[in-house]
Amino acid sequence: MEDIEIARNTKLEKITKIAEDIGLKEEELELYGKYKAKISPEVFQHRKEKKDGKLILITAINPTPLGEGKTTMAIGLADGLRKIGKNAILALREPSLGPVFGIKGGATGGGHSQIAPMEDINLHFTGDIHAITSANNLLSAMIDNHIYFGNELGFEKVVWKRCVDLNDRQLRVVNTGLSGEKNIMPRMDGFDISVASEIMAIFCLATDIQDLKRKIGNIIVGYTKENKPITARDLKADGAMTVLLKDAIEPNLVQSLEKTPAIVHGGPFANIAHGCNSVIATKLALKLGDYVVTEAGFGADLGAEKFLDIKCRKANLKPDAVVCVATIKALKYHGGMPKEEIKKESIEYLERGFHNLEKHVENLQNVFGLNVIVAINQYSHDTKEEIKFLQEKLQEKGIELSLVEAWEKGGEGAKDLAKKIVDLTKKPSNFQYVYELNEKIQDKIEEIAKKIYGAQGVEYERQALQKIEEITKLGYASLPICIAKTQYSFSDDPKNLECKEPFTIHVQDVILKAGAEFIVVITGKMMTMPGLPKVPAAENIDVTEDGRIVGIF
Repeated sequence: MEDIEIARNTKLEKITKIAEDIGLKEEELELYGKYKAKISPEVFQHRKEKKDGKLILITAINPTPLGEGKTTMAIGLADGLRKIGKNAILALREPSLGPVFGIKGGATGGGHSQIAPMEDINLHFTGDIHAITSANNLLSAMIDNHIYFGNELGFEKVVWKRCVDLNDRQLRVVNTGLSGEKNIMPRMDGFDISVASEIMAIFCLATDIQDLKRKIGNIIVGYTKENKPITARDLKADGAMTVLLKDAIEPNLVQSLEKTPAIVHGGPFANIAHGCNSVIATKLALKLGDYVVTEAGFGADLGAEKFLDIKCRKANLKPDAVVCVATIKALKYHGGMPKEEIKKESIEYLERGFHNLEKHVENLQNVFGLNVIVAINQYSHDTKEEIKFLQEKLQEKGIELSLVEAWEKGGEGAKDLAKKIVDLTKKPSNFQYVYELNEKIQDKIEEIAKKIYGAQGVEYERQALQKIEEITKLGYASLPICIAKTQYSFSDDPKNLECKEPFTIHVQDVILKAGAEFIVVITGKMMTMPGLPKVPAAENIDVTEDGRIVGIF
């Protein structure tokens, strides 16, 4: 059965009952039908003194077209923890419509390890991303309106982009204001995908609605002739933008197919944004559960690095354990095995691809000082010899392994991982960041490139160096770094999977996100507006005569 069929054949619990299981009353919820609800902000305030639960981060090797099942693993682990009697809660991101209609399809797990209602979560859900899009574009409208009526603030350059939550490469660069009307100033503009917008980043890093408003006010939208920044607060846009987000900022409560509570909130990409769910959702989950399973996007070089260096630093969080997810077929792919032969046994390709997993685990253990376990999403075509080889290689490195069958068996298939995670969270760790905030911008970039990616150095385009100099002069050099890089490789070349030869990271642009309070570093050929593949998933998504959605996987 397809994921959507498995989800439909599972009877869900009313969301009020799921809430009750974690100590929430109906009056603390804003119901969105029977199976979705938003949680009141007062809930956290009432539990402020309660001790936090254990935080478990799910990350992975560099992703491949074959899929590694990171979200499936996260859901399976939470279900597995509840199977062994633990009070576990999920804290995950909301899917973006871009991948749903693009190459990836749905992002709510798979098989018997899913969160539900699957169609709702993958599509409009409770409207959070639409609210973020509207807030972003309200700011754009207010910028151009201000310029139309005399440009009192003295805009010489506008740096704020519009956004839409779809993959549309045609919108990367656009000309606006071409109607020829009096006072309308034509200019070059562009669109980001909503989940890569600064509003989404702020939304996920804000601690409450007042912090959200403060951060929005600090957004730099343009510069004067004297290169003085103009902010959203200068435009008096921060209040209205916050109003658009006042309901969205409340976390969403749903459930897994096994009735595990799941707080799903915020959804930035990890290759072009910081890739973590909201601080509000994670902190709330830590007050409601004894074990909180969360996830950072793409591989550990992107999502986990940003989770640890940006989110944990800002929110004063620390993971008690990290799960690094892989599959045997993905490791063989990283070793250069052709995709069409990937189900065949090959210790040779597996050994060559093992480097990718090894580097991620070493980073998590030695650079960040965290306790790590490797979880393998097991497939029927994985052979005993391949599994034995992997076990022995990890054993040599002193790394624990768990074979997980959550896709097929749900929480039952993740009980071994759950037991090992409980033990791992009891071990002491020495958590540390890759860099210190007071270092120079270039030094911070190079520390990530060398320590995390294994690069021999960093090369900068002239405009990137100019931007670094300008950001330093403006007094923002002490912000953390958010590197936009391909997810497929440690390098900035998506085709360089094995990274056998020494490589350099190429920085093409540097963008100050003063509201989100980090600096985005664009490497390689990264775009902040993705395009659709030749055959997008949208071609196979439809609604039947009886109103049932098909094609979301």
